[in-house]
Amino acid sequence: MLERKTMLSISVTALIWLVSLRTLSTALDPTLEGTWRDWKATHGKEYALQEEESFRRAVWEDNLKMIDDHNKQADLGKYTYWLGMNHFGDLTNEELDNRLHYLFSDFDNVTKGNGIMFKSSADPDIPDQVDWRIKGAVTKVKDQGNCRSSWSFSATGALEGMHFKKTGKLVSLSEQNLIDCSKQQGNKGCKGGMMHLAFESVKKRGGIDSEQSYPYDGEVGFCRYKPEESVTRCNSFGRIQKGDEKGLQEAVAKIGPVSVGIDARSTKFHFYKSGIFGSHNKGLKQITHDMLIVGYNDSRKDSGYWILKNSWSNVWGEKGYMRLAKGSNECAVANYAPISSRPCCRPDPIPRRLSVDNCGAEGKKNWRAPPAKLMCYSALVDFPPSVLHLIASSEEKERASPARCGLPTRARAGEVKNGASCLA
Repeated sequence: MLERKTMLSISVTALIWLVSLRTLSTALDPTLEGTWRDWKATHGKEYALQEEESFRRAVWEDNLKMIDDHNKQADLGKYTYWLGMNHFGDLTNEELDNRLHYLFSDFDNVTKGNGIMFKSSADPDIPDQVDWRIKGAVTKVKDQGNCRSSWSFSATGALEGMHFKKTGKLVSLSEQNLIDCSKQQGNKGCKGGMMHLAFESVKKRGGIDSEQSYPYDGEVGFCRYKPEESVTRCNSFGRIQKGDEKGLQEAVAKIGPVSVGIDARSTKFHFYKSGIFGSHNKGLKQITHDMLIVGYNDSRKDSGYWILKNSWSNVWGEKGYMRLAKGSNECAVANYAPISSRPCCRPDPIPRRLSVDNCGAEGKKNWRAPPAKLMCYSALVDFPPSVLHLIASSEEKERASPARCGLPTRARAGEVKNGASCLA
C-alpha cells in the first residue's frame, strides 16, 4: 500500500481563494474536534497552512453530514447500502471527480472491433453464485494512490486470475509495468488508460513482470520490463457485448475474474462502506473508473449483485470490495469488459507446424490432421468448450497459416471446424 502521509501544497491563487473562504472556520463544529484529529492521524493528513486546514475541515464536516444523513435513510430502508468516512473525507465533489479518468470521448469507436465478441449462451449450468476469492484466484487489495491508474489494477487482476487458473499459483503482477510500458498502445499512465490496451501491451512484449520485481511507485517512468522476470503472457483478448450482463455473468463463471469499466461519478460511490450499491443515476453513462469483477450472487430473487475489487485500499468499501446491484447495468458495469486469455504453454522460439508429435501422449488420442490451412484458435484456449463452440460458430474467426499459430495450437476436438486439434 502506498504511504498515505501527504502534504497538500497550494498555489498563490488557491491561497487567495481559501482565505476568501475563511469564514467557513466560524461554522466548524467544536464537538467534532477530537474526531477530526483522529481522522487526520489515521490517514496521515497534514496541511501547510491554517487556512487550508480550516477549509479541509469544513469539507470534511460536510461530507460527514452527508454520510450520516444517508445512513439514517438507509436504516429506514430507503437505500440498500451504507456510507462511511474514509481517506477521501477532505475532498470536494469536484476533486473527487478529478481523481477519475475520462480518457476517450469517443469510447464506442475506440473499443469497436477490439477482441473477439463473447456472447451469452443458453447454457443452463451457470451457477447462481461465484466468488473467485474463495478459490484463491484473487490477490490482496491494492492502492493506486493519486495516480489515475485504475485500468492497470483492473488489468493485472484479470491476468492474475488467468495465471492462477492455468498454474494453480497466485502471483501479484506489476501495475507499474503496464503504466510504464503501454504508452505505445495508447494508454496515458497516470492520466488514464484502458484494459484491452494493457492486454495488447503484454501481448506485444511477450509477458508481464511480477509486482515484486517491478514494484508500484504511482508515477510514469521509462519501461523497465525484463523478459526473464516475466510471470505470464496474454495471447489475446475477447470482449463482452455492450450491456450484456448475462454474458458477463457467464464469463465470470467460466473464465474467471473479469476487468470492467464503470461510471463512478457519484460522491456516494467514493464513500461506499457496505451493502448492495445502486447509483440511481438514469442519465448518460460514461466510463470513468476501472475495477475487477471477482464474483456474483444470484441466490436471492431481485437482490443479485456483482462482487467488485477496487484499487482504493482496504479502507474503502467492504475491505476494498463493493457489492453492486445486478440486472440493470448499474454504473455501466457491462459496457466495457475485455477478457484476457493466454496459450496453454510458453511458445517455442521458432514456431513449428502443429503435428501429432506436438500433442503429447494424451493429446494423440484426439489428434486430427491439419488441412493446408487451419483456424488459429490459440487466443481462445482459456475459454471453456461451450464458449469456444459459440465463438467458433461466429463470423469473427481468424484464419492463419500453421506457422502463425505457434506451438502448440490447442483446440477442443470436434468443436473447431477444419482445424487441427489435440486435447491434452
